[in-house]
Amino acid sequence: MIFLAPPAATIIQLATSRSREYGADKTGAHVGGDPEALASALEKLEAYSQRIPLPVNPAVSHLFIVKPPTGHSMRNLFSSHPPTHERVARLRQIARERTIDADSTFGRVSA
Repeated sequence: MIFLAPPAATIIQLATSRSREYGADKTGAHVGGDPEALASALEKLEAYSQRIPLPVNPAVSHLFIVKPPTGHSMRNLFSSHPPTHERVARLRQIARERTIDADSTFGRVSA
């Protein structure tokens, strides 16, 4: 049991970090007022990070906005960041929901 505790704690810590990234994206979309702009910015950052790979020590990878490519693929389980495409998809869903809410708010007829 003592051998399983450190890896389990690491997996839980990384999952918490990924969850916080989604929360930060949602807050950023709310504060900025334009989830689509944030999604577009994340896509640009991802594209730039793919063009110029940066060897990053995993101990500091949590400091980056997008997961820095390290030359090899790792499973999401051991990643401190969620995949950018999932973050973008969630932001675009928020944008769609805001559009639907705005349409239903302004489309009502007052009595």
